[in-house]
Amino acid sequence: MEQKVIEQGVTINKESVGGELLRRFKYNRSAVFGLIIILFMVFCAITADFIAPNDPYPSPPLLANKLKPGFWSEKGAEGMPLGSDGLGRCVLSRIIYGARVSLTAGFVAVGIAMVLGITFGVLSGYFGGWVDAVIMRIVDIMFAFPALLLAIVIVTVVGQGLEKAMIAIGIVYSPQMARIIRSSVLYIKEMEYIEVQKAIGSSHWWIIRRHVLPNSIAPVIVYGTLMLASAILDCAALGFLGLGAQPPIPEWGAMLSDSYSFIVSGAWWAATFPGIAILLSVLGLNLLGDGLRDILDPRLKQ
Repeated sequence: MEQKVIEQGVTINKESVGGELLRRFKYNRSAVFGLIIILFMVFCAITADFIAPNDPYPSPPLLANKLKPGFWSEKGAEGMPLGSDGLGRCVLSRIIYGARVSLTAGFVAVGIAMVLGITFGVLSGYFGGWVDAVIMRIVDIMFAFPALLLAIVIVTVVGQGLEKAMIAIGIVYSPQMARIIRSSVLYIKEMEYIEVQKAIGSSHWWIIRRHVLPNSIAPVIVYGTLMLASAILDCAALGFLGLGAQPPIPEWGAMLSDSYSFIVSGAWWAATFPGIAILLSVLGLNLLGDGLRDILDPRLKQ
């Protein structure tokens, strides 16, 4: 039996809505292409122990293979398709393991931002008054600083490391999420069915959990996907500056930092391929986020 829900006086067929969204997703080429890229990255991250051709942490370092090219050269390092870095480590293996590190860092940072942003955004939008004024003034102060600069300041204060970088990026991105969710809550709380729930004596927290949050989640999903791309990029930037992941962790930004100086000596592959990995992940997430925005926006239904 088809599951139906009645809300705002309208009968909604959940199966038909889900089927419509899936159909629109299949015909959105950018969303499908972005999803394929991200699924490939996630596959590499999950199966890194099985598909990586070499150990990303060889001990001792294989200095005999230092800065050797890959498959495109007859002098390439054996078993290292994309060549080796300045310590003789396999670039391909470190990129594959780096997918696990970089994607995890991005998801954790966005998760922190969503928890903080949704919490304060809902409180600000639903209760209004002095609660809204205090929270929004704090948000305005944080918006006064560039996101990466503020993340650098936080990491400098609390200390270096991948965990500190994830927390810093999550805090920096939370005001953006708070703004997004607040704008949705301001609209939803004025709907008639919210007034009905208040009239029959429903508690504020029950109304928020049952009605406000579920109806505000669509923009959060879209913006969270786009934010994930920026979070991965900022984690890589902090790693490049030496404030994020520390050696020998195979994080893409840290790999760029360790290898960009070798470009002038002709060992371009050590920095180029980690840069391509960052590019593909950010591209895939942006395409997926743009596609989800088009799919979930009722104004673009046609």
